[in-house]
Amino acid sequence: MTDPAEPHLTIVRHPLVQHKLTLMRDRNASTSTFRRLLREISQLLAYEITRGLEMTTRPIETPLMEMDAPVLDGKKLALISILRAGNGLLDGVLELIPSARVGFIGLYRNEETLQPVQYYFKVPEELGDRLVIALDPMLATGNSSVAAVDLLKKAGANNIRFLCLLAAPEGVKRMREAHPDVPVVAAALDEGLTEKGYIYPGLGDAGDRMFGTK
Repeated sequence: MTDPAEPHLTIVRHPLVQHKLTLMRDRNASTSTFRRLLREISQLLAYEITRGLEMTTRPIETPLMEMDAPVLDGKKLALISILRAGNGLLDGVLELIPSARVGFIGLYRNEETLQPVQYYFKVPEELGDRLVIALDPMLATGNSSVAAVDLLKKAGANNIRFLCLLAAPEGVKRMREAHPDVPVVAAALDEGLTEKGYIYPGLGDAGDRMFGTK
C-alpha cells in the first residue's frame, strides 16, 4: 500500500509478510530461523517490487492447442546486493527470478560519522537496459542506500527500485530527497532511529542476526 504522504514508498501489508516480520523481530529467534524467514519474506516482497514488469508474448503449444502466451520482455533484470546483509534478500529473490543478473556493492557504515565507506563494486553490464533492484534489509539513515544508488546511476542504471525489510522515516526522507525517481518497497515503516543510527523498534543488526556474528 502506497502512503499518500510518501508516494514513492510502498509498504507491503500482506498478512504473511507482517506475521513473518514479527517472528524476525523477536530477539529469541535463532540464527537459522531468522535466515529462513528473511529468505521467505524476500520472496513475498519480490512480488510487489516486480509489479509492472514489461511483458510480451511468444507462441507456445499447450497439450491442447497453440497460443500466444505472456512472458517477460527486455533484458534480464539486475539484482544488486548491498553487502553484507543484502545477501539475505538476494537468496530469496533469486529463487523467484533465477535468470536475473547479480551485482554487489560493498559499503560499511562509519560508526562515528554514520557515513558510508565503499570497499567493493561489481555489477552486471548494460545496466541502462535493465530494471535494477537494489537490496538491503534496513533503510536507516539512508546514507548507504543513497550512496549505493549514486554508484548504480554512475554505472548507467536509469530504472532503479529499492527493496528493504524495514525503513525509518529519516531514511525514507533522505532517499526521497536524493533519488525521487527510485521507488522504495518495504515490509514496515518503523518509528525512527536511535542515536547510533539503528532503526527502532527494529530487529537489531540484520547482518549479525543472519550470520550469527554477534
